[in-house]
Amino acid sequence: MSAPTHLAPGHPSAPRAAGADARLPWWALALPALAFGLLLILLAGSGQAHAASGEGSALVQVTERLLTAVG
Repeated sequence: MSAPTHLAPGHPSAPRAAGADARLPWWALALPALAFGLLLILLAGSGQAHAASGEGSALVQVTERLLTAVG
């Protein structure tokens, strides 16, 4: 019979109480929100579909706007 091992409280394998220190990284919430927003924009703009012109697609325009807003 093996004896139980005692782990330091900060060790990843140490048992934790339910809900204690449950934190998500920032990107775990930001990426799904960004994907939802982009899909919503694509769906909202699909009702105004027309022949392609030289100005680029809506996805390219949205991506450029996001990049200028972030950067």
